[in-house]
Amino acid sequence: MNSFDASRRTFLKTTAAGVAATSLAVQAHQSQAADANSKLRIGFVGVGGRGFGAHVKSLSALAKEGSNIELVAVCDVYEHNRNRAADYIEKENGGKVARYVDFRDMFEKENLDAVSIGTPDHWHAIQAIEAMQAGMHVYCEKPMVKQVEEAIELVSVWKDTGKVMQVGVQGTSLPIWDAAREKIDAGMLGKVLMYQTEYFRNSDIGQWRYYKLSKEMTPKTIDWKRFLGVDEGLAEDQPFDRAVFAQWRRFWQFGSGMFTDLFVHRTTQMMKATGLRFPARVTGSGGLYLEYDGREVPDVATVVAEFNEGCQGLVTATMAASETPISQLVRGHNGSIVFDRPDTSGEFTFVPERPQVTHISPTELPYEKQIIKAEKEAPKDQTKAHFANWITAIEENKPQSVNNPPDLGAAAIVLVNLGARSHREGKIYRFDDEKMTVSEADGSWSKKWEKISKERGKPEHVPGWKAGDTGSTINNPDHQSLEGPWINGKDPAK
Repeated sequence: MNSFDASRRTFLKTTAAGVAATSLAVQAHQSQAADANSKLRIGFVGVGGRGFGAHVKSLSALAKEGSNIELVAVCDVYEHNRNRAADYIEKENGGKVARYVDFRDMFEKENLDAVSIGTPDHWHAIQAIEAMQAGMHVYCEKPMVKQVEEAIELVSVWKDTGKVMQVGVQGTSLPIWDAAREKIDAGMLGKVLMYQTEYFRNSDIGQWRYYKLSKEMTPKTIDWKRFLGVDEGLAEDQPFDRAVFAQWRRFWQFGSGMFTDLFVHRTTQMMKATGLRFPARVTGSGGLYLEYDGREVPDVATVVAEFNEGCQGLVTATMAASETPISQLVRGHNGSIVFDRPDTSGEFTFVPERPQVTHISPTELPYEKQIIKAEKEAPKDQTKAHFANWITAIEENKPQSVNNPPDLGAAAIVLVNLGARSHREGKIYRFDDEKMTVSEADGSWSKKWEKISKERGKPEHVPGWKAGDTGSTINNPDHQSLEGPWINGKDPAK
């Protein structure tokens, strides 16, 4: 059995157990009478670094500003995290906050309307799925899940339950991605050929080791077995280790390093800008070349993805050089969009190709860079705006109105997860978005495009394309009339 099959079987077994465990919670929540005037009761699962600094603090701020929410319970395997989060909410928002070690106990007893999940990656799928099955809306920190098969299962549950779920790539709440998408669909770039993006970092102590270890982290204050997820088959039992607990992103059992912590940010944003979703072929490469501190995940990595729309995506980074990143951009035949300041501005730059190539008059499309500004202002606090978007979608009962719904989250996970698997296993992977299956790649991909060329076919386009043949064809020079095989010695030009 390969690793993909093994993880899939483990996940299905775990999900089945979770359904049974939350049956009481489902019954309790469905019996609650819906009251449009009541506040949304929200609980938190995982209130460590991101779970506390972003989830708890953002929702607490929204509650103080008058959002129709009530923060009622927190759950964490670490005593310190539980108490810090609960004490903070009680001080900032008032009321008594319940404290739990087991998220299933919280789901069953607290009659929650929604849950915010900030646990390590390997727990996301189980907790989000069981929450939706128990009638709760979900905010889940990125990555949405850890494995491809988990993403497929979660999207199915999300559609079946009709719950509102937001995936925590907060950058998707910036307006520039939708603004770029409008320009792309209208044909400004012509045929879209590729995107490239990055997430370069550097550190003198090694990535993710800035999460501090403390003597208070012990088997007495941390439910270690529950953190690992031994009973659910999420990780093997192993001796307690403070570094594994606090810096779990360094180890494959719990996360996938830069692939799922960083690449998923940029990949999701590029998918939103282009309209692309599931990749058809994925290659990952890289290595662990500097940070020899006991970690398992690489410090240099690149993922190349090919899409059925005839487009390539590239995401690359080193965790050891942050001053020379590559540009984040989308390339087309008629020009490119450069996201040169996406985190601080609602603007991006259009760089046109020369008129000799595009045959577009300079009066129609000036051959110079253009600064394009999104109509909506960029939020000052992306994370807070992302949570506010989630709350609004719940109140309006519009699951697709969140800025990062599970179907988009799943597409990003397929790309970055298969990139990580390709790196680790030395294989290229294919993904069938109709059957939702993974297989090893062969030579059929290149042959497919060669066949289209031989048949003089037309280019494929990104979803949402509205521009016909704009920038999607090439011209035939006069001398091409001499092209063609000589059959029986006859010149094709005669």
